[in-house]
Amino acid sequence: MEIVLNPNINQRDALLERPLKQRSEVDSAVKDIIQLVVENGDEALIAFAKQFDKAELTQLKVTLPEIERASEQVDTDLKKAIQTAYDNIYKFHEACFTKDYAVVETMPGITCWRKSLPIEKVGLYIPGGSAPLFSTVLMLAIPAQIAGNKKVVLCSPTDENGDINPVVLYTANLCGVTEIYKVGGAQAIAAMTYGTKTIPSVHKIFGPGNAFVTRAKELAQQQGVAIDMPAGPSEVLVIADAQANPTFVAADLLAQAEHGHDSQVILLTDSEDLAKAVDEEIEIQISSLSRKQTAKAALENSKTIVLDSIDQCVEWSDVYAPEHLIINTVDADNVANEIAVAGSIFIGSYTCESLGDYASGTNHTLPTYGYARNYSGVSVDSFVNKVTYQKATAQGIKNLGPAVETMAAAEGLDAHKNAVSVRLKSLENND
Repeated sequence: MEIVLNPNINQRDALLERPLKQRSEVDSAVKDIIQLVVENGDEALIAFAKQFDKAELTQLKVTLPEIERASEQVDTDLKKAIQTAYDNIYKFHEACFTKDYAVVETMPGITCWRKSLPIEKVGLYIPGGSAPLFSTVLMLAIPAQIAGNKKVVLCSPTDENGDINPVVLYTANLCGVTEIYKVGGAQAIAAMTYGTKTIPSVHKIFGPGNAFVTRAKELAQQQGVAIDMPAGPSEVLVIADAQANPTFVAADLLAQAEHGHDSQVILLTDSEDLAKAVDEEIEIQISSLSRKQTAKAALENSKTIVLDSIDQCVEWSDVYAPEHLIINTVDADNVANEIAVAGSIFIGSYTCESLGDYASGTNHTLPTYGYARNYSGVSVDSFVNKVTYQKATAQGIKNLGPAVETMAAAEGLDAHKNAVSVRLKSLENND
């Protein structure tokens, strides 16, 4: 991994540049896929399953016997680990969620309040591929479970035998999701956007995916379907000082690098010795990784930057706006309090990103590609609408009405003013 020593401020933007998104090459393909799904529905989905997954499907919906068989295939130790993760994620997300807010009397006779109402229909996309992300089922289905969405639809691609990964099915069932469909890629997003004979359309779509899935989600928004957040390749930034264990730091960088060839990892440090030690440790650890070629490709997009101080590291981190931020310094808590922008922060030498990815309780569906500046990670709030209420008594409109009449008149909105005036006049006539 490239080591950059003491760069100046003018080099910052170039050094923190992310791998470019190549949208143009996938845009036309995604639009073609969407059009075929719109025109041919289930027939198109079955054809795409054969084309992309090499699967001969006779039906799209996963049956209850299939879910039961999947459960039998999951190792007992893995089931226990998933249950531990489920308990922690549920506990944290439930504690962070406010369903009903206090009623506020803004002035005598005027009360306002807010409630969290579940989005009626949501869709969850779970990628397949070489590393089926059953952990993402937990991260999306548990908040939906707490929110109380009326319909939760899950789509995931199959293997060549037409089966969704058994751990994905087991985890979905654990989270109460049983409406599961054998469809992946951009075609899954299209199906949940427009609906087919088998798959219902939804109001909001969640979940990660490749460039095709990401583009399909972006296009879904043009049809009035909300998405969780814009997405880019996964990333981690580590701030570490001289006391950090280089073995830990290298392991954290590689844990992110193995996600994908377009992932990016950044180490910011004030210690040149640590930078060199981490680089040596990466070479040692990467040799034993099953996904070492993927990790090596990601490291080509990555770098270690040696700065003058940890304070400067914080400044550079905020400019980068990382999806994941690990702080491995002697005063990690204080450094964390100085951070202004990040998707999720991991504090201290023992808090590796892997904990949050799987089971600490926080959500691993986070804003990437700098979107942490203006987006938050997925939570129960992502699955609800925050609806405001207000109620005025007769005394309330008497108290507030004159101010509203004055403001409406100043804006030249006579009908707005009149809606108040007719009520005030009615009250005067009744007095």
